[in-house]
Amino acid sequence: MTAVDPARRGASRGAPTTVDEREARRVAEAARETHWRRPSFGRELFLGRLRLDLVHPYPRSDEETRRRGEEFLDRLREFCRTRVDAQQIERTARVPDDVVRGLRELGALGMRIDPEYGGLGLSQVYYNRALMLAGSAHPAVGALLSAHQSIGVPQPVTLFGTPEQKRRFLPRCARGEISAFLLTEPDVGSDPARLGATAVPTVDGAVGAGYVLDGVKLWTTNGVVADLLVVMARVPTSEGHPGGITAFVVEADSPGITVEHRNEFMGLRGIENGVTRLHGVLVPAENRIGAEGQGLRIALTTLNTGRLALPALCAGAAKWCLRIAREWSAARVQWGRPVGEHEAVAGKVAFVAATAFALESVLELAGELADAGGHDIRIEAALAKLHGSELAWLVADELVQIRGGRGYETAASQAARGERGVPAEQLLRDLRINRIFEGSSEIMRLLVAREAVDTHLAVAGDLVDPGADAARRVRAAARAGGFYARWLPTLVVGRGQAPGGYGEFGPLAGHLRFVERASRRLARQTFYAMARWRGGLERRQRFLGRVVDIGAELFAMSASCVRAEALRQEHPDVPERGRSAYELADAFCRQAERRVTELFRRLWSNTDATDRSLARSVLAGQHTWLEEGVLDASLDGPWIADGEPGDSTCQDVHRTVH
Repeated sequence: MTAVDPARRGASRGAPTTVDEREARRVAEAARETHWRRPSFGRELFLGRLRLDLVHPYPRSDEETRRRGEEFLDRLREFCRTRVDAQQIERTARVPDDVVRGLRELGALGMRIDPEYGGLGLSQVYYNRALMLAGSAHPAVGALLSAHQSIGVPQPVTLFGTPEQKRRFLPRCARGEISAFLLTEPDVGSDPARLGATAVPTVDGAVGAGYVLDGVKLWTTNGVVADLLVVMARVPTSEGHPGGITAFVVEADSPGITVEHRNEFMGLRGIENGVTRLHGVLVPAENRIGAEGQGLRIALTTLNTGRLALPALCAGAAKWCLRIAREWSAARVQWGRPVGEHEAVAGKVAFVAATAFALESVLELAGELADAGGHDIRIEAALAKLHGSELAWLVADELVQIRGGRGYETAASQAARGERGVPAEQLLRDLRINRIFEGSSEIMRLLVAREAVDTHLAVAGDLVDPGADAARRVRAAARAGGFYARWLPTLVVGRGQAPGGYGEFGPLAGHLRFVERASRRLARQTFYAMARWRGGLERRQRFLGRVVDIGAELFAMSASCVRAEALRQEHPDVPERGRSAYELADAFCRQAERRVTELFRRLWSNTDATDRSLARSVLAGQHTWLEEGVLDASLDGPWIADGEPGDSTCQDVHRTVH
């Protein structure tokens, strides 16, 4: 990568676009997939319909797919066990070059790439399992693999690339050239309408048509060591160019690209994440993915399945926590009994075990639906990411509590004292980012909420749109009247009220009856909210968040029940496996039902109004007296960098890992 003349840095950054709230919403809405061409279990759930026929009998891949997947997992397991030193990564904050080379040799960087292009062609299910395994060796290894394949070059090129682009780039990624995804900017996070990086069309006689990219990208996972980049930049509208946010594949060693800083974080030591500057970077037109203006849609579509990488790492972490909690709670004796036999700790162990089963159940079901290919899983993937990242964090927190002082102590310190080094505190730090990565929990709730009310907006959107004229409102009223006349009666009674409903699930039938009833209740509450707040519903973000959290719990309960039944049927010769799965699913559902009941209560009985009022007065400076008595530490710099790191940090930190 090339250095940049400091005098020219100010000109290298594309000025962020100034947009109002309506324009920001318009850009985000234009990037959505607006049609539901395939069935979605999650969408039906929010509409008050428990469509178990979409997930039961449990979808399963063929024998050959499973055989190839298991063979690779065996090789990866041995590699992680013998070659990955987690404490070395913690000490050096690097994934060693020999580990990266070993992953290349295994083919791990091409897990999701079709064998036609030199990859392993693993299914989504086995890719998820591989990430669970790699992440349990060290989360930075899982992050390296997932950022490269889930959001890096392989996924968007596979989905949207031309045949020539696939032939050019996929074999390189399969052989082990690392890729990264560059979207976020120093002052642009979840509001892509303000994207500042630019891609100006140009024609050069020597290279043909192309684009000149300028801008600064922040939090570029893998960007510090990447060979190939997916860059999102705004093409100006001009004659022959519709413009808009556009995706490009960019060679990381192109003149004008500089990695100016390697970021350091609370956790995930070893992740290669930094600040990348693009200054006059010439990119040929044939490196553009899709058409101009399709960049955000490409990014969102890529994330539909790409988001499953994070719940895979979360499920793996929960399973690891279960093992440590079980072993420690049985070995540690207090007051004459193992601590796990004391009810206070037993409750935590039960929560860890039940949640680990549920998180893996959600992951497996979403992966199987993705592999089956006949489902739209945008809601399921988003719920898996949201629910997995939130609950995995709670599981890790409970493990730290179970371990007590040793949970707070580092693994290196424990080992130095002669005890087994268990990195519980590290896991807590590592997992915290998953509630922020690839869409914070708050953004994920809004994203799912938008999809959950999509049907309502399709039939009645003009009734709540302040820009709709009278004619549009009349037509919308007619559509809405017909739809709700048919739909609302379906929310009154259902299979969940029949005593024998879902009897094929044995002792879990009652939980599915609860899910069915709660699904209809959730749909009714959403309808009431739309009738009450109309266009103002979008500002009731905490209400919408609770709606989504209820849906996430119901999805997890459904996934747990159908997986437990599938495991019972698949292992008739090992009946204890089926009984174990049923016990775990039953425990999770009982815990989830209580969370759902509380969320329903808080839909309409909450402190949202007073909290909004207090927040406004805090921001207006009315309570600054409360801040007296502490030092104004670390408040001497700008809140948001202007894209010009100081000379002490402005350096090319690209590290060769070939």
